[in-house]
Amino acid sequence: MQSGIKIECGVDEVGRGPLVGPVVACALILPEKFEDIGLNDSKKLSPKRRALIFDLLDCDPEVHYSISFVHAKEIDQINILQASLLAMKNAINALEVVPQKALIDGRYAPAVNIECATIIKGDQKEKSIAAASIMAKVVRDRWMLDLHQQFPYYGYDKHKGYPTRLHLQAIKEYGINEHYRKSFAPIRALFQEIKL
Repeated sequence: MQSGIKIECGVDEVGRGPLVGPVVACALILPEKFEDIGLNDSKKLSPKRRALIFDLLDCDPEVHYSISFVHAKEIDQINILQASLLAMKNAINALEVVPQKALIDGRYAPAVNIECATIIKGDQKEKSIAAASIMAKVVRDRWMLDLHQQFPYYGYDKHKGYPTRLHLQAIKEYGINEHYRKSFAPIRALFQEIKL
C-alpha cells in the first residue's frame, strides 16, 4: 500500500507451531483497490475464502509479493523465532519493487535495510499484513497437501502438521520423516522414549 510517498509492504509468516514442514513468510505490496475484498487474519477465513483471495492477488500485475521458505533442518539449527525472522527477511529482500517501509506482524522485525514497524495482531489491523498472511497460509497449506501425497498415513491434509492427537498418534506409529522439526518438544520426547 502506498502511504504518502512511501511504498509499504505487509509482512507475515505462518507455520511456527507445526511439528513438520517449513515456516513460510510473505511480503506483499497491496494496491488500494484490494483493501475492501474482505482481508483479515488468515486463521479467521475459511480455506475457500483464502483460496479466492489468493487467486485475486496472485493474478493481478499490480500486486507485488514474494514468498520465502525456511525448512525443518534450518529451523532446528537456528530455532523457530530466528527461522521466522529469516523467512521474513528473505521475502522482503526478494520483492521486485523495493518498498521503503515494512509493516511486520508481531513484536519482532527482521534485519533489513528499510524502515520496519512491528504491529501486534497486525494481520487484524493492516490490510497489507492480512493479505501477506493469506498468501503465506495458502502456500504453506498447499505444500503440506503435496507432502500428504508422499506420506498419506500422517494425515497432513487434515492438521497441516500441527500437533493434534491424530498427528501425534501417527508419529508414534510410523516415526518421522526428514521434514520433521527434531528440536520441537514432542519430537524430542519421541526420541527420548526410543532411547530408554
